[in-house]
Amino acid sequence: MAAVRNVDSLVDKTVNQNFDYFLVLDFEATCDNEKRLSPQEIIEFPVLKVNTKTCVVDSTFHQYVRPLFHPQLTPFCTELTGIVQEMVDNQKSFPEVLKDFNQWMELEGLLNPEIKSIFVTCGDWDLKSMLPRQCETSRLPVKSYFSRWINIKKSYADVTRTFPKGMMHMLTGLNLQHVGRHHSGIDDCRNIANIVVELTKQGYLFRENGRLT
Repeated sequence: MAAVRNVDSLVDKTVNQNFDYFLVLDFEATCDNEKRLSPQEIIEFPVLKVNTKTCVVDSTFHQYVRPLFHPQLTPFCTELTGIVQEMVDNQKSFPEVLKDFNQWMELEGLLNPEIKSIFVTCGDWDLKSMLPRQCETSRLPVKSYFSRWINIKKSYADVTRTFPKGMMHMLTGLNLQHVGRHHSGIDDCRNIANIVVELTKQGYLFRENGRLT
C-alpha cells in the first residue's frame, strides 16, 4: 500500500484544468437503519477548496448542523458517521449554515465570475438529491452554483474503465491509503481530494459530469 497522499503539498505533475478550483463536498445526514427519516436533514457540511494548479487545499469550510425535525440522532447515525449528539446540539440550523457557506464562497473569491470552480462529489446524491430536498424542507432556493458538479466515480471510470462501487473501491484501485474515518464528512472529503490529486497526476482532464435538470 502506498504512503498516504497529502493534498496539502505540490504534486509531481499538474494538468491545465478547465477550472481554477475543485470544491470537494461530502454531506452527512440524519439516518436510521430501521426506518427512513422524513425529512432527512444535513448534519455535516464540509467543503475543501483545492487549487487545480498546485493541488493544495487553499481553504476549508466545515460546520456541523443542528437538525430541526429529528433533533435526536439515532444510535445508527452516530455509529455510521461518528457524529455524536453534542456535536450538533446548539449548532446553527441549515439556513444559517448555508448563509455562512455563501459568505465563505464570497470571501474565497468563488463568486467572482472570472474564477472557475466546480464541486466534486462521490456520487450524485449530495447535490442531486440531498441538497435540493434540504432546501425544499428549509424553504430555500438552491443556489445556482450547486447546479453542476463532477461525480468522481465517473471520472475514475474514465481513467480505469471500471465503474467503482464507492470511495473505498477507488482508493484501493489507485493504491491510496484511506485516512480518517469512513462516513465522516470532512474525512471523506480528504480522501476524495486524494483521489482527485492522483487522477490529476495521471494526466486526467476533469470535466463536468453532473447537473441539476
